[in-house]
Amino acid sequence: MKKTYKIEVDCANCANKMEDAAKKTTGVKNAVVNFMTLKMSVEFEEGQDPKEVMQKVRANCKKVEDDCEIFI
Repeated sequence: MKKTYKIEVDCANCANKMEDAAKKTTGVKNAVVNFMTLKMSVEFEEGQDPKEVMQKVRANCKKVEDDCEIFI
């Protein structure tokens, strides 16, 4: 399953950090952050609950970029 989320981030470098953090999250198969459109596309591993996984993604992104936001 793949979903797209609106994000809020200040710079392209920060967006890259968010993408890396999302990709390393358990339950995420792949993630792509587009700084120009302020969107994050997340592909979830089979059988994962997107809401639960996105809570972990948000927490991991906040660790690398504390002023970012993901609108779940």
